[in-house]
Amino acid sequence: MRTVFPYATLAGEVQIEVTGASLDGRSQPLHMISRQEHAVALHENERPDWREARLELRATLPERELASGPWTDVRCFAVVTEGATNTRTVGRLFRDTPGEDWRGSVNLARELHRRRADLQLVVSATVDGVGGRVIGSGERSWIVDLTTRTPVRPRDLNISEVDFRDPEHAWLNPFKDAPWLVETTGGDLPTVYLNLAFEGLKELLDTGGTPVERALRGTVAAQIAAEAWTAMFHSAIGELEVDDDGTPQWPGGWRDSVLRVMLPDVYPDLLPADALFEVHSSRADGSGWHELQSRIQYAASRRARVAKTLGTAIRTLDRPEGARA
Repeated sequence: MRTVFPYATLAGEVQIEVTGASLDGRSQPLHMISRQEHAVALHENERPDWREARLELRATLPERELASGPWTDVRCFAVVTEGATNTRTVGRLFRDTPGEDWRGSVNLARELHRRRADLQLVVSATVDGVGGRVIGSGERSWIVDLTTRTPVRPRDLNISEVDFRDPEHAWLNPFKDAPWLVETTGGDLPTVYLNLAFEGLKELLDTGGTPVERALRGTVAAQIAAEAWTAMFHSAIGELEVDDDGTPQWPGGWRDSVLRVMLPDVYPDLLPADALFEVHSSRADGSGWHELQSRIQYAASRRARVAKTLGTAIRTLDRPEGARA
């Protein structure tokens, strides 16, 4: 087992919450913020020309651990990123006395954002005489959406139905025989392209049909989902950034969510940060890379519920013909 950092880090839970929002200094209604969804919706038809948004924040850290650990000069930062515009904004949180929640704010300039930003909490401290070392980060990020009025998290995938033979989609032409393709480039959500030229695929996925057809549809949908999870995971680890001492950083956005969801299945015996380091090291130096593929395949299959849907299909096929009607 490897350790992500060559120094002590927080094992307890680190959380951040958005408690208020304002646009150009005007407070916005609290229904723009959803604690359950961890989302903020900043689009207001009554004021579409706003220039700056301000988010009020509160963070909680494992106080007993902070008090007993080898850290000094502990600091909290809210980090807002958006891959589509390569924007990164940082706001600092403070507290008056030990034991209190950390509070602060972060500003978002409208001209620096396009659609959806990711809000994450980062905790730093001086450890072993070295300042500014990251000792913890939020377990779950917040989504700040500039295009919706309802604070909900987006889907994990976009689904697009395209004829792979269509000249208007020339980049898909070489894959005209494939039933589907997963595309993960760019800062927005990944897209699964369903090939309309693949005979029977659309009808299978869109219609109810017999129990056997429904079982087949579930199996195909699970296979698509498993391939999508695999592609997203590889995209996420392929674009990891590292700090000066080679430590991989959580990427933010959908890639962050994919890693946090899948890593517990890839390395169930490791903490998420340790698992991230293990995956990055395997990819960087090649050691254990082949073994890792089996782990990724297993994790993707679990997320897509391949075993459950395949079991359902097998049981359906085993039933007498009359029982399937």
